[in-house]
Amino acid sequence: MPSVPSGTILLTGANGFIASWITRILLDQGYTVRCSVRSEAKGAALKKNFGKQADRIEIAIVPDIAKACAFDQAVQGVDAVIHTASPCHLNPDSDPSELIGPAVAGTTGLLQSALKYGTTVKRVVSTSSCATIFEFVPKPCVYTEENWNELSVKTVKEKGREAGADHKYCASKVLAERAVWDFVESHKGKLPFDVVTLCPPHVFGPSLVLEKDFSKLNVSQQMWLSAVKGPKDNEFLVTDGHEWADVRDVAMAHVLAIQKEAAANQRIIVAAGPWKWQDWLNIARTLDDKLPAGNTSYDPAKAVHFIRYNSTKSTDILGLKFRRMEDTTKDMVAQFREEGRL
Repeated sequence: MPSVPSGTILLTGANGFIASWITRILLDQGYTVRCSVRSEAKGAALKKNFGKQADRIEIAIVPDIAKACAFDQAVQGVDAVIHTASPCHLNPDSDPSELIGPAVAGTTGLLQSALKYGTTVKRVVSTSSCATIFEFVPKPCVYTEENWNELSVKTVKEKGREAGADHKYCASKVLAERAVWDFVESHKGKLPFDVVTLCPPHVFGPSLVLEKDFSKLNVSQQMWLSAVKGPKDNEFLVTDGHEWADVRDVAMAHVLAIQKEAAANQRIIVAAGPWKWQDWLNIARTLDDKLPAGNTSYDPAKAVHFIRYNSTKSTDILGLKFRRMEDTTKDMVAQFREEGRL
């Protein structure tokens, strides 16, 4: 399928942390963005955030993404779809179906709507996660797009509500992305569009909208702020970590994924590199020496990173350039200062 260098893009979950930056980039590049949100009030608030550019924002009200035919109208007349809408929480007492049901049904429902009514759709980009790739194993591993997190799915299947919150979330992402590729396989040779899935790890960076309520911050922003402000156990600061990407780079990856012909039917990891919490503290301290020092015995050169990703597809296929940790930290500190959090 050809790339989509212009036109109208349906963006689901458009008022989300990543999706709001996708909207900004699409508008800056001249696209019209059809934003799906849950209510008219959310749509009005979203348009307000984009000032004069809001005249190229269309609002599609989709109250429940898991409902049958939820996207039938929204997909009509668009050139591509970027699907970011999915439940995200780490409630330890929740039933796994609360995450898995909407994640899978929303994804398959969107694809079915695109197939039936999206006669102009050339590409569907679905936001997945590195949660679909890595497993909780006690040894350093380098993961690629060939890996799948079978452990979380198995754990949730065996333990149900008693499974850990991390496993429940990971399983929902695995099953939602698998639903994408199962759909592609079951309609092999019959789809008028191609598909891309993007797998970012922890996503840090500034939000497009200042938010006074801490509970409404993106989960990764909450984690970052809590770690940097302290106090945290010194051992935790130098042992807990993962890989990361800046929210603006992840957003750009979504836009590039509709523009690059070579991205068709690819699964792509979008990861900038590894971190321990102390890495973020060390950089934040260069910007504000009043912030906690954390574990001053930490030596980044000796850090053992159990999870690493081969992210060459994001650079080779998408041409993505990643921001440095220093740049992301600077912008997060500036925003949290403006919001009165630091």
